Amino acid sequence: MPVPSTALAGAYARLAEVLPQLAVTEWPAGTELPSGGGWIGAAALAEGGVALDAFLAHDDAQVLRDHGQRARPDVVASFGLHRYAWPTCLLITVPWFLHRRVPRLPVTDVSYDRTAPGLALGRMAVRPAGFACLPGDPAAALPGARVVAGEEALRGEVRAAVAEHLEPVLAAFGPRTRRHGRALWGMATDEVVEGLWYVAQLLGEPERAVRELGLLLPGATRPYVGSAAFREQPGPDTGAPTRDRASCCMFYTVSPEDTCGTCPRTRDTSRGSKPALAAVS
Repeated sequence: MPVPSTALAGAYARLAEVLPQLAVTEWPAGTELPSGGGWIGAAALAEGGVALDAFLAHDDAQVLRDHGQRARPDVVASFGLHRYAWPTCLLITVPWFLHRRVPRLPVTDVSYDRTAPGLALGRMAVRPAGFACLPGDPAAALPGARVVAGEEALRGEVRAAVAEHLEPVLAAFGPRTRRHGRALWGMATDEVVEGLWYVAQLLGEPERAVRELGLLLPGATRPYVGSAAFREQPGPDTGAPTRDRASCCMFYTVSPEDTCGTCPRTRDTSRGSKPALAAVS
């Protein structure tokens, strides 16, 4: 495959084609990521305090606007964490899924603006700190490339890159969500699986995503909790893949009738008519 201007440009361009609600822009090494206005740096978010307060105020207002009621503070924080982690995981999993390239994106190298007009998922500025790829990838000649031995080593890079970014973010959100340890990493596991699964359906490759995610998260891959946990759905949609989330998104507390397609509260016979949880829920 021809090498684009960067190793990740092609994957992010393809993501924009199928998910135009999210815009991803790469910034060169050594440049400052955008700040001010609606932009919040991931590092500032991970510090908690004023930046996290401002971020969660957006979710608090959205719940009130969309549902005519206020949610509990821990529910608001759970919504905010989901709406951040879902698109952020795609920054890593989509280049891996499409081109077998895994960027390293610590919190210092991501900035997020969820207020951009016309972009329901917002826009993200990224400044990758290198990337991993497989032997024979033409992108291996690019600056910042690191060649790993094979597919399992590359899957390890995906797990490590997501964990590197999310660990400080989870630590900041944890007290607000009233979750700790396994509960937080259960959320992270769900964001990795359901984000890529959702995008893979838009790409027309859901079956491959189920296989790939099963290999990525087979279980016993700490700090992640459990496995991708896909199973065949019984009932009218027999044979279609489904899964039960490892964590609760708490959406039922504001709209009990609107559970998502992978919620343990949703009966298998109703799952075919319900989508997997998306970041705009």
